[in-house]
Amino acid sequence: MAASSNIADLEEEYFTQAQPGKQVPRIPVDIRQQILRAIGSIEYGSVEVVIHDGKVMHIERREKIRVGRP
Repeated sequence: MAASSNIADLEEEYFTQAQPGKQVPRIPVDIRQQILRAIGSIEYGSVEVVIHDGKVMHIERREKIRVGRP
């Protein structure tokens, strides 16, 4: 997925794909926006969401920067 700044599109893709019979977890809007910004702002890398006792504790974004080919 290419980097995208359209949070509404990311929210649709990542937070509304519940399977039939399964409940979508309730994540506060501000936390969801922070997660989506982290996902949407990188082209290569990862986003880690750490949860403790059912609550988001921190969001870590690791970005890979490609500088050239060998």
